[in-house]
Amino acid sequence: MKQPKLSFWQIWNLSFGFLGVQIGFALQNGNVSRILSDLGADLSSLSLFWLAAPIMGLLVQPIVGAASDRTWNKLGRRLPYMLGGAVVAAAAMMLLPNASMVVAFIPPMLFGLVIFAIKDAAFNVTFQPFRSLVSDMVPPEQRNIGYSVQTLLINIGAVFGSILPFVLTNVVGLENASKAGEVAPSVIWAFYIGATVLLGSVLWTVFRTKEYAPAQYYAYKGLDAEAQTLAEQVRKSRSLGEKLSDFWQTMLSMPRIMKQLALVQFFSWFALFIMWTYFPAAIAQNTWGVGVEWYDGSYIAQMGGVPAHIAAAKGAAGDWVGILYAGYSLFAVLFSLVMAKLANLFGRKLVYSFSLLAGGLGYISFVLFTDPSMTHVNLLITEVEIPKGALGLMLPMIGVGIAWAAILAMPYAILAGALPPEKTGVYMGIFNFTIAAPQIVSGLIAGWILGSVFQNQAVYIVMLAGAAMVLGALSVWLVKEQDVTVTE
Repeated sequence: MKQPKLSFWQIWNLSFGFLGVQIGFALQNGNVSRILSDLGADLSSLSLFWLAAPIMGLLVQPIVGAASDRTWNKLGRRLPYMLGGAVVAAAAMMLLPNASMVVAFIPPMLFGLVIFAIKDAAFNVTFQPFRSLVSDMVPPEQRNIGYSVQTLLINIGAVFGSILPFVLTNVVGLENASKAGEVAPSVIWAFYIGATVLLGSVLWTVFRTKEYAPAQYYAYKGLDAEAQTLAEQVRKSRSLGEKLSDFWQTMLSMPRIMKQLALVQFFSWFALFIMWTYFPAAIAQNTWGVGVEWYDGSYIAQMGGVPAHIAAAKGAAGDWVGILYAGYSLFAVLFSLVMAKLANLFGRKLVYSFSLLAGGLGYISFVLFTDPSMTHVNLLITEVEIPKGALGLMLPMIGVGIAWAAILAMPYAILAGALPPEKTGVYMGIFNFTIAAPQIVSGLIAGWILGSVFQNQAVYIVMLAGAAMVLGALSVWLVKEQDVTVTE
């Protein structure tokens, strides 16, 4: 039975919840390093704290993917996981910036790290089924547009989440400089707003999307419903050891294209992890002129705290990180509008490779924007005074945005046609290894590289991220596209 095409708004509703999830991710990516630094983390140790994010993804996504493949209830197949994850993620977002309030019971740094880990695990519970839902509901001929719409919504959410702290400071008037051991009020309220929108947008997808019933789904995917039901009964009767063995066999029999894409993913996500961890410090040091010593906890203690003008500069740089992240997300939105057409015209690989090259060159050029002289900039919503170099940093964000749009869509569009429909969820979860593993490697070595090789000059590790992204662009050409369903 041929799977019916969906209207644009049906495709939109499938992924609308990703808007809120990405607002949460944007707030995390732009502000967690800032929060952890405010709570007392040293610069060289930040990458170790950030390991919580990929480790949670590594553990959670394959489990959720496999579980959602076998979940059929009144709410749906993927939707129950989206809803449950969104509720926990929203609660954790409310708690994270308030870590300093529990100092009497537990060190705020430890509490912040635990909540960060729980929040990221919940993000992954919500995040993973969205990828599988598009594969489930969208027919093959609409696959490019399905993942492009998802990318569009992701980046709209990223723009909103990225600019929230800046808007709350420069429009609403909340304070953006933190006190010792506390988080800035603008960041706290940004997380409150983000949590609310996250939960609301996921509820929209849950209530506006109706997943196919098992028999209908199997018919559209060309599977024997009776055989699938029997196979599920057999799986349920197996012991935990047998289930783990099945999962291992599934990993070993993954389509070859997953392994080929893994190399591209390694270089791409190695670079992204560095950006999310060290952009705030790189901008504060390279453009605002904040000395490296003000990221050293022992030096700060020796000096009796951070002077007001240094705290103000770090706060302003942190807000500008949000503007830059909004910039690359906006550029990603614009590129996602034409990406599907370009992929249809020139091929996915060419578009993917070009996009990663643009991102790599953007990172490498980051070092050029060092002009410390101040200028007034009208950002429509407000006027701010920033270094001229900070304004110039928006140019590299064009390349970063193009790369981000492709990273979010192209691997999944290339991969989807090679996955067996009955195992889409578990393979999408396994594919998350190629996202988590490079971030774990980056987290383990980036802090050491920054301290030992670059003497805590964060701009140079951003340039290293650019070199990794260029290698990713080259490795795209090792991928051999296929559109053949793999069966047992």
